[in-house]
Amino acid sequence: MHVPDGFINAPVSVATGAVAAAAVAVSLRGARRELAGAGAGQGVGAGAERTAPLAGLVAAFIFAVQMLNFPVAAGTSGHLLGGALAAILVGPYTGVLCVSVVLLMQGVLFADGGLTALGVNITDMAIVTTVVAYAVFRLLVKVLPRRRSSVTAASFVAALVSVPAAAIAFTGIYALGGTAEVPIGKVFAAMVGVHVLIGIGEAVITALTVGAVIAVRPDLVYGARGLAKPLELRTSPLAPEGAGTPVPAAAAAPAAPRRSVRPVWLAGVAAALVCAGGLSYYASASPDGLEKVAHDQGIDAKTRDHATKDSPLADYSVKDIADPRLAGGLAGVIGVGATLAVGTGVFVVVRRRRNAVPARNAGPAAEGTGNA
Repeated sequence: MHVPDGFINAPVSVATGAVAAAAVAVSLRGARRELAGAGAGQGVGAGAERTAPLAGLVAAFIFAVQMLNFPVAAGTSGHLLGGALAAILVGPYTGVLCVSVVLLMQGVLFADGGLTALGVNITDMAIVTTVVAYAVFRLLVKVLPRRRSSVTAASFVAALVSVPAAAIAFTGIYALGGTAEVPIGKVFAAMVGVHVLIGIGEAVITALTVGAVIAVRPDLVYGARGLAKPLELRTSPLAPEGAGTPVPAAAAAPAAPRRSVRPVWLAGVAAALVCAGGLSYYASASPDGLEKVAHDQGIDAKTRDHATKDSPLADYSVKDIADPRLAGGLAGVIGVGATLAVGTGVFVVVRRRRNAVPARNAGPAAEGTGNA
C-alpha cells in the first residue's frame, strides 16, 4: 500500500507530513517508557535489555516480510503492513517508530513509496494500522481468557482489522487531496474489498509470528505483559494458630535467572535474511492492492517517477547484476542490514535518553544522602 508521488496533492501531503511528524514525536516519548519497561512493575531500565534489542529486529523483520507479496485474487497480490505485529511485540509507540523506519528505508534506498508521500505512508501504514490494531488487541485481551492462546487469537483479529482500516484511511486522504477525478465511492469499495483479503494474509503472518515468540519467550511479547498471575500471599501452615502472618507463596523459591535475548535475536535475524535474501525471489509479481485499484480506477493518472528511481537498489534489485535472483537477494540482505542498523540505533538512543532522566534527577538526592 505504498503511495507513490503524484497520488495526493501538495497541501494534503504537507498536512499528512505534519501529522506524521507529530505522531513520531509523541511515539518517541512513549517509546522511552516502553523500552525502559515502565508500567511493567519493574524499575526504570529493567525491561530495556529485553525490549530494545527486539525493536530493531522487528523493524528489520517487517522490512523482510514486506518483500514477500502473496496472491490474494486474480492479478492482485498483498504484503504485510506490520503495524499490528510491531505493536503487539514491542508496544504501540515503539511499533509506530518501527514501521516508520521501514517506510523511510524503503523510500530512500529502494524507491518504494514516494518521498513527497512519506507523510501519507507513515500516517496510513504506521499510525493507522498500529493504533487500530493495538486498540482491538487490548479490547480482546481484556475479554478473552488470560492465556497465551488468547494473545495469539487477539493478534489475528487485530491484524485482520488493521488492513481494511488503512484502506479506509487512504480513501479518506484521497477524498481530501486526490489528484485524479475518480468517484470516491468506487475507490472505497475497491480498496476495502481487496484489502479485506490482504488482511487475512496479514492476520496469518502476525498470529504465526506472535505465537512463535510467545511459545519460546512470552516475556519478550509486550502485548502479553500482565498475563502472569499476581503474587498471592498465603498464611504459612506451620505458623501458630491465630498468628495470621502472611507469607509469600513463592518466598522460598529462588529467583529465576535472567535469560539472554541473543538466541531469539539471532533466530529473528536469520529468518529476516532468509525471507529477504531467498524467499523474496518467489514472491508474487502481481501488483499489490493499491497498485491494482489505482490502475483499474484511474487513480494513477498523475503519478510521478520516484526521485531515486535510478538508485543502485531501486525496485529491490542491485543495479548492474544480471542474475535477477542474486540481484534481488542481495538487495534484500542489504535492506535487512540497513534497517536493522538504523532501527537499532534509533531505539538505543531513545532508551539511553530515558535512562538518563532518572539519573540526573537522582543526583542531588544522592549527594544529600552522602552527607548524612
